[in-house]
Amino acid sequence: MSTEWRFLFICLFLQLLPLFSISESTHPQFPCMPPTNSDYPFCNTSLPISTRAQSLVSLLTLSEKIQQLSDEAAAISRLYIPAYEWWSESLHGIATNGPGVSFNGTVSAATSFPQVLLTAASFNRSLWFSIGSAIAVEARAMYNVGQAGLTFWAPNINIFRDPRWGRGQETPGEDPMVASAYAVEFVRGFQGGNWKGGDEIRGAVGKKRVLRGDSDGDGLMLSACCKHLTAYDLEKWGNFSRYSFDAVVSNQDLEDTYQPPFRSCVQQGKASCLMCSYNRVNGVPACARQDLFQKAKTEWGFKGYITSDCDAVATVYEYQHYANSPEDAVADVLKAGTDINCGSYMLRHTQSAIDQGKVKEEDIDRALFNLFSVQMRLGLFDGDPANGLYGNLGPKDVCTKEHRTLALEAARQGIVLLKNDKKFLPLDKSRISSLAIIGPQADQPFLGGGYTGIPCKPESLVEGLKTYVEKTSFAAGCVDVPCLSDTGFDEAVSIARKADIVVVVAGLDLSQETEDHDRVSLLLPGKQMALISSVASAIQKPLVLVLTGGGPLDVSFAEQDPRIASILWIGYPGEAGAKALAEIIFGDFNPGGRLPMTWYPESFTRVPMNDMNMRADPYRGYPGRTYRFYIGHRVYGFGQGLSYTKFAYQFVSAPNKLNLLRSSDTVSSKNIPRQRREEVNYFHIEELDTCDSLRFHVEISVTNVGDMDGSHVVMLFSRVPKIVKGTPEKQLIGFSRVHTVSRRSTKTSIMVDPCEHFSIANEQGKRIMPLGDHTMMLGDVVHSVSVEI
Repeated sequence: MSTEWRFLFICLFLQLLPLFSISESTHPQFPCMPPTNSDYPFCNTSLPISTRAQSLVSLLTLSEKIQQLSDEAAAISRLYIPAYEWWSESLHGIATNGPGVSFNGTVSAATSFPQVLLTAASFNRSLWFSIGSAIAVEARAMYNVGQAGLTFWAPNINIFRDPRWGRGQETPGEDPMVASAYAVEFVRGFQGGNWKGGDEIRGAVGKKRVLRGDSDGDGLMLSACCKHLTAYDLEKWGNFSRYSFDAVVSNQDLEDTYQPPFRSCVQQGKASCLMCSYNRVNGVPACARQDLFQKAKTEWGFKGYITSDCDAVATVYEYQHYANSPEDAVADVLKAGTDINCGSYMLRHTQSAIDQGKVKEEDIDRALFNLFSVQMRLGLFDGDPANGLYGNLGPKDVCTKEHRTLALEAARQGIVLLKNDKKFLPLDKSRISSLAIIGPQADQPFLGGGYTGIPCKPESLVEGLKTYVEKTSFAAGCVDVPCLSDTGFDEAVSIARKADIVVVVAGLDLSQETEDHDRVSLLLPGKQMALISSVASAIQKPLVLVLTGGGPLDVSFAEQDPRIASILWIGYPGEAGAKALAEIIFGDFNPGGRLPMTWYPESFTRVPMNDMNMRADPYRGYPGRTYRFYIGHRVYGFGQGLSYTKFAYQFVSAPNKLNLLRSSDTVSSKNIPRQRREEVNYFHIEELDTCDSLRFHVEISVTNVGDMDGSHVVMLFSRVPKIVKGTPEKQLIGFSRVHTVSRRSTKTSIMVDPCEHFSIANEQGKRIMPLGDHTMMLGDVVHSVSVEI
């Protein structure tokens, strides 16, 4: 190509250079486009990613570097690198939140799975992985037609600490072990599976291929981001706001509650992104907590980039007044290890921070190295993505029958049966000629919850139930979920009196709980309780109550009312939720979901939401939080959930004794810490180098003693000797979802790691293993394991 023609080609290219993350084009723009710039070292796929990333950083001017420190990373025109939007969302399907995704193109919808809290209620690891994989396929397909980026800010793995939290619905619940397991499975599935470079992989793409140019073994299908690091679980409560809130957290709680999901997300899940939260943690803004970032990198092995929550860099100065100036805020977060700012604060203040000597160019280089490394792991600098590993994905791979079936299965497995007096459910449709459905959400086309996209084929609960009973009538009863008026009660009572069966749909929606909005009450909103009672009083037969929303509800009145025969919690069940609910009510699917959070009474609202302590303190009337520490009354407990059948457990195989000193020759009496041998009652985990040899499997028999097949969640808890202050009442150490056949037994196995599952955090935040009898529990069946030295 002559010099003149090359010049004309470059000029034309620069004029047409669009955002490759959300282009109107049917094909994303990309760097390293031959022949103009493919000769740069950063385009050379035979080089290690670290070399390529460093090469690119070295070619940039200071101004160009600063323009990369925002989620809206600017184009680097002279190197033919298009602009890139880092912010896309995929919490439970491709979402409209964030500018990185557009449904204005050849892809107009994407599979909407149940909100995370309901999916977590399935307690099914393989399901969580499959959902992550399915969302990844749809995300890559949308990227290939210019409607999405490749960096997504999900999952949300904060602990659902307080039932009033508006974003608890987005999380896997209150248990750190469950949140950790969910994080690992979702991230592995979303980023392309737990595979290594050079190995053949078989993913959702359906073809065996080998990842090109990835000698480091770190290739990514997509980038997942575990958020929000850390102790973030308050939006707006009283005078407290997430933008300025200081989460005062003990070392003990940090170690055994708030940090485990993030540790697992990095160590086992290999997440390529962490997001720091708005709040302060013990006085220091989360995005300026160098110690937390450093621990993630050095102890957990984090390889990726760290982004702020949106405008969280600005809050360091504007809301928290931690920094004395915008430049100080930029310096604080950059030097701590934050790589990119969702927002424009760094764009506007980094240059002046450099001019004032508060930021060095090396600080920016470190951030850009991390950012470009992740983009290269995604293949963004490998040339035309159509020729890449996932280049064959497109609109045909979005809203597929397989993905919609998976969404249905997730809703089926997550829905929780909380009450079923006299086996009222399932209903026999052959004996029902008419059905009345009441409630303002029953006719809504879609119950998706927060961070939702445009669903493929949504269906209302009314439509779903009508497939079983043609003569189905509907009345809202309340104008909306806040239900401030009873003007619709008469109509609801009227249709209820004429129907064979009545289903009342009550609960929450995003007007009650969402980002930037916490609840102040655990009761049903407005006059919803009165609506339910009015209908129950007017009819001569029991009714079915269906509860929506993420946050726990105090429905003690319904639990105790014999006129309300059955209660089902459906959360935000996604696009297939209506079909799943109907199948369960009419017995085509046996419910097996379990609550992933405690449902507290209304009196819990007297507990200050800003109190981050997990442990109970009776001396000050503090009841503690979550099933592990809460000592008060429960409406429903963590792990609660009924089935249309019953189950019996048996420990088939489990050790009776563990001897720490005999597990390995490397452990001897000289390693016993801090006490004379005859007085030792615990062992520090960091002083045990034989944890692997202590692991064992618990073989469990589950017998379905009822008349209906169905899946069942086996939950294995442990109770450790109470030798230190703040010991949990009990803690989940394993779970397994198994399919059972009526009147038959099924065996399953749960691996127990004593260094993890039999240990607790002491007040200094160090993990210790108490000596003595540890009790493992399967429902009412117990087995004791003596830990000795």
